[in-house]
Amino acid sequence: MGSYNYMEKTFQSEYKNRDQVLKSKLTEWRRESSILRIDKPSNIARARTLGYKDKQGVVVARVRVKKGLRKVSKPHGGRKPSKYGRFFTRGKSLQSIAEERAASKFSNCEVLNSYYVGEDGTYKFFEVILLDKSNPVIMADKTFQQVISQNKRVFRGLTSAGRKHRGLVRSKMHENSMPSVRANR
Repeated sequence: MGSYNYMEKTFQSEYKNRDQVLKSKLTEWRRESSILRIDKPSNIARARTLGYKDKQGVVVARVRVKKGLRKVSKPHGGRKPSKYGRFFTRGKSLQSIAEERAASKFSNCEVLNSYYVGEDGTYKFFEVILLDKSNPVIMADKTFQQVISQNKRVFRGLTSAGRKHRGLVRSKMHENSMPSVRANR
């Protein structure tokens, strides 16, 4: 087993067990601002699988997003209480909302990817990997050329989380349940 796979499995077990270290981290993260630039990712193995490189121009931000349904203001017209309809499901995932908020705060950067780091009763925390488009180190890197050539890709749903809420990513369970084309012939 490679070192990154081992690190990722130990990191996942740490978050699943919800030990004291994680609880203390979550209480610290709650006190910080909702969008915060951090020096390095908390889960380096996961960040590396999503394209993170420890070089100049690569920025990591931790974003806090409130969980739950979207609440709409109370309607003014007379309605039956059962027809108020104040809580609606979001059209996007919380992860894509976190990516959009990070892109708005760091307007000179493009979102590469993001991943889940933890949650408590009220908030979910994601770390977003961003690329500085004007940095010469990033501009010279061949692996980041396609990402920095696109403008505002997160708002058009071109990141992995955006592709999921647009319905472009099919799950393995869905593919296994559908009959193949050759079987029907």
